[in-house]
Amino acid sequence: MQASTAAEIPCSAPPLVDGHTHVDQYEQDELPGVLERAKKAGVGLIVAAATTLDSARRIQLLADSYPLIRAGVGIHPMDLTGPIDAEVEAELRHLASHPSVVVWSETGLDYLPTSPDPALQRDAFRRQIRLAREFELPLVIHSREAHEDVLAILRDEHAGEVGGAWHYFSGGPQLADEVLSLGFEVSFAKTLLRSEEIQAAAAHVPLERIVIETDAHPQPFKKHRERWTEPWQLHQIVAKLAEIKGIGFDDIARATTANYLRMLRGRIDAAQLRSRYG
Repeated sequence: MQASTAAEIPCSAPPLVDGHTHVDQYEQDELPGVLERAKKAGVGLIVAAATTLDSARRIQLLADSYPLIRAGVGIHPMDLTGPIDAEVEAELRHLASHPSVVVWSETGLDYLPTSPDPALQRDAFRRQIRLAREFELPLVIHSREAHEDVLAILRDEHAGEVGGAWHYFSGGPQLADEVLSLGFEVSFAKTLLRSEEIQAAAAHVPLERIVIETDAHPQPFKKHRERWTEPWQLHQIVAKLAEIKGIGFDDIARATTANYLRMLRGRIDAAQLRSRYG
């Protein structure tokens, strides 16, 4: 089993925020270990993104049991099985009212050949943006092979009124500028460690507009369990940002945490985070 890396984290560093994960997908008996390794590595908050109505319900149960976890609500574009009709919309409203919910996550567009019909996706995306605005929840955006349409819909639907984060950012400085201009933060994941284009974007984006994530989820396709991405690895992204920006680890940790809390508009405060939810 994976060893904790808590010794690698400067003891003075503020708690980190993993702004996008799918920790609900881990087996029930494995999740406590995932969370314990995260806490030992300095992670003070893990936000779990919903992909379906069922996953949103599951995440809320986890958030009730594990204070380290807060919830997202939303339907992933690849998980759409039909339009967001009145019944689905009513259930989304109910789920969004749960006290653990801090973001609308995740929603967006995915234009892979195997993805649902693009017209269906675009309609669902617009409807979810409107719901997020209704509940004043920041949006966490998924975009794959669909950047132009995502940007256009965010603009059309005045999504900047609630803002949010462009999840798993995988573009260069030009895309980053467009994201920032719409009032969204840029969320860097472990792809930052190996992509020169993403590193160029990170150098370009002002530190006060950067948040971080691991997008952690079970990865049985990897031969060795210790290679699965988990929230404890968030410090690797912080360290790379510190290298790119030429400033200290603590400065990156402090800024990215403050940025995420600001994005949440008071739903979680710094005192709660420092306590690591007990």
